[in-house]
Amino acid sequence: MVLKSHMAYILIKVTKLVVMSYPDAEIINLNVGGRKFATSRSTLTWIPDSFFSCLLSGRIPSVKDENGAYFIDRDPESFVPVLNFLRTKDLNLNGIDPKIVLHEAQYFGITPIVRRLSLCNELDNNPCGDVLFIGYLNPPELPPNPLDKKTSRRSSMCSTTNNAESALERAQLLKNAISEPNLKFDEVDPRKVLIIAGHHNYIAIAYAHYVFCYRLEDQVGWRLIFTSQYLDSTVEKISLNVKMHGTKTIAITSGSKVWIYNCDSGQQIGHFNLTVTIDASFFVGTQLVCLSYTGKIGVWNVHTKSWRVQDVIEISSYDTAGSVLLLGGTNGIIFYVDMDKFPLRMKDNDLLVTELFKDPQGDAITALSVYLTPRATFCGNWIEIAYGTSSGAVRVIVHHPETVSSGPQLFQTFLVHRSSVNRVTLSEKQLISVCSEYNHVRTWSVTRFRGMISTQPGPTSISSFNVVALEQNNTHASYASGNKIGPYGERDEQLLFVQKVVPDTDQIFVRIAASGKRLMTCKSVDGSRITASTVHECDAAARMGSRPRRFLFTGHGNGSLQMWDITTAIERASKTPEFGNILGPSDQELLKLLDQCDLSVSRCTTPRRFNSEASLTSQFPNNILRFQNSSSSLGTAYSENRCNVARDHELLQAASAVPGPSRVNRLESSSESHS
Repeated sequence: MVLKSHMAYILIKVTKLVVMSYPDAEIINLNVGGRKFATSRSTLTWIPDSFFSCLLSGRIPSVKDENGAYFIDRDPESFVPVLNFLRTKDLNLNGIDPKIVLHEAQYFGITPIVRRLSLCNELDNNPCGDVLFIGYLNPPELPPNPLDKKTSRRSSMCSTTNNAESALERAQLLKNAISEPNLKFDEVDPRKVLIIAGHHNYIAIAYAHYVFCYRLEDQVGWRLIFTSQYLDSTVEKISLNVKMHGTKTIAITSGSKVWIYNCDSGQQIGHFNLTVTIDASFFVGTQLVCLSYTGKIGVWNVHTKSWRVQDVIEISSYDTAGSVLLLGGTNGIIFYVDMDKFPLRMKDNDLLVTELFKDPQGDAITALSVYLTPRATFCGNWIEIAYGTSSGAVRVIVHHPETVSSGPQLFQTFLVHRSSVNRVTLSEKQLISVCSEYNHVRTWSVTRFRGMISTQPGPTSISSFNVVALEQNNTHASYASGNKIGPYGERDEQLLFVQKVVPDTDQIFVRIAASGKRLMTCKSVDGSRITASTVHECDAAARMGSRPRRFLFTGHGNGSLQMWDITTAIERASKTPEFGNILGPSDQELLKLLDQCDLSVSRCTTPRRFNSEASLTSQFPNNILRFQNSSSSLGTAYSENRCNVARDHELLQAASAVPGPSRVNRLESSSESHS
């Protein structure tokens, strides 16, 4: 017994001498996420400035468990390939996702693994895109800011007047910086694309203080034809019309102001003020219409070059078709305006607004869609109108021109939504409604007889799905204008949704509105984040056999514009038997996207209403959620709700596995993020 004890003592002494002589042979015990590992010091420290080199040299603090092992709070399964590489210098992923191993290697500072896996990612991501990617426009050269020149000239002057003017200029720049989406209050990003608008073979791209217009030419491609002057205020909305009696006109709005330019000459046609915030601007025939939900309408006529402002009812929705303008009121009444008759009454400054229909329940009209049927009489077209209400009802009414005195007739009512309806579209083949509960979509097929909607058998429900889209808190008004989900498309063709799950992402999904099936996934070819998108159909080329084609345009944080061929995607989908097996983003894709977003401060465009608002306010004080198409001037009843962003089943499963805070640009405080 004494001999065994003596031998053990000698062995311990020898081991200590070996360790002192060869310190790299020291055994290091690790506790990674509760799983024990043992390795040598030399294995862990042969890469300089790695996590383990810093840990064992004492340059970073360490935590040890009850057995003296270094505790590392990481996933043990993902750590195994990293440790095996340190032992053998051979990378074996053991069936683990390469992106997970790359993430772990970046955390531990194992640069050889990072370089290998990063190269694999670069090889997988083709910078020229897939077969559906068809074009890339480099960022335009932004003209110099005239305010910068003024500030530099005035800096050498001591006049108190000039100092006051410079202070006002700096205050204006600071105001613009505060209102910029996804930016801190002291930053201005003039390169980011805010809005994209198209009309025929022209597209307009809005940046913070400039707007550019491009024309599609057969041999040249997209050619820049117009650059606006520097705008003091950040652009919020743009409207484009290239068929106004040979004049190509673009309207730019910010706050209550509107600027109108001639794209051919580059000259400013007019600068007007509605005196209240402009919530929507669009062209109806030869007239530009600017709406405020407070109940003001401004109309600019291309013939008379005059600007008229008129007070009407409080507006909560609108839609146009031909020369028809429909206004949905907060009082539950739909009003009809024939814009062709408006120029005849310009001298009276009177817009002929006619009450068309009153909702049976008196609920606010929160969504409108008008469809002009092919059948026409001497009195005009038969008009079909679908509308949604604040209570979630969707109704279809039919207006016959021969019975204009009796008004439209209620055709059908759907009570499937439990939240306010914020979008509704009536097309030739479908009726599509979107409610404010995480963009929940219901689609009905429409039966027609000789072009008119039929009562036999009537619309039947064919699909139900969500188009989830999250926003940051207090985004600038341009975000809603540049990131609409749709549905996009003419009323007689395939309608599409564009889904951008989180605000800071380089990936969006295009889905068929009738079924919710995924048509295509668009990923930025240069890795830049997508800041705006739209779907637009360009006219057929002049060469024989060409036909109109639909494109998806995406604007990016670096100022570039990328284009995707939707027409080809639809044709391929119709010929592919396995198409339609995938609906929206998969669980894995949702987890990856939500990992980039901090749900505690995000704003969802599609909140759900609850009876007990006070309890939710105490539990989730930062989640102030609003309709995507709402405005602050519409009132709190229609523009602001508070809710838990994890109510939807699709997000509930995904958000439960989100590991931690996001890497998205977050607004640090309510005072900094208030625009």
